[in-house]
Amino acid sequence: MGEGETNAFPLIWTQQPPRRRGLDREKITAAAIRVADEAGLDGLTMKAVAARLGPYSPMALYRHVHSKEGLFDLMLDAATAEIPLPREPGDDWRGDLRTLALETRRMTSRHPWFAVLVHARPPAGPHMMRRLEFMLTVLVRRGATVGDAMTYAVLIDRHVLGSALQESEEARLERRHGLDDDARLYAAIATLRELAAADGGLPHLTEWLTHPAGPTPEERFVIGLDFVLDGIAARLA
Repeated sequence: MGEGETNAFPLIWTQQPPRRRGLDREKITAAAIRVADEAGLDGLTMKAVAARLGPYSPMALYRHVHSKEGLFDLMLDAATAEIPLPREPGDDWRGDLRTLALETRRMTSRHPWFAVLVHARPPAGPHMMRRLEFMLTVLVRRGATVGDAMTYAVLIDRHVLGSALQESEEARLERRHGLDDDARLYAAIATLRELAAADGGLPHLTEWLTHPAGPTPEERFVIGLDFVLDGIAARLA
């Protein structure tokens, strides 16, 4: 490999789409999102997307998106565009970031595949960069350096997207083992309770498994988000 060369595939944002009538990146991206929403990432193939669009071959799609990774990047950015983004931060920095985190969570609930893909792709899409710029602006205006603002923004997104990824995987596991059925879920908890009780040294876990209770996933998410914002607030102060 010569000097200055790279084996990384060029980003979709640096490549111009072909000028053809009837098919474009927006239509391909929208069709791919519908396929992923319905069938998950395992069902997201170029063939499935082409079939959703009509009389097109997978190769026709590649002429526009260049690679499956390019399609992923377009999907991630299109989903990010669904998140409402104010033109300017308001006076309540914490409220701005809290609202953005909650809106991002709502988006990932509509598109569970987002949390899986976003960890493996560079956030180079225009909507993804504008969202990050908004977070940085909020924090810099509160006195953070750009470097610290980036750290805080990453911590918030790790909570948002990490929670989404965990909940997506848990839901998939529950479906695989039939635990989305209440009777089977209670039977599984009963088995765990028996194992904990038999150990003899797990009184608190045994008690919880006997009467499992606690906040909903949404409530747990908000608790964690407030912990992160509390930590940021302490550092900004």
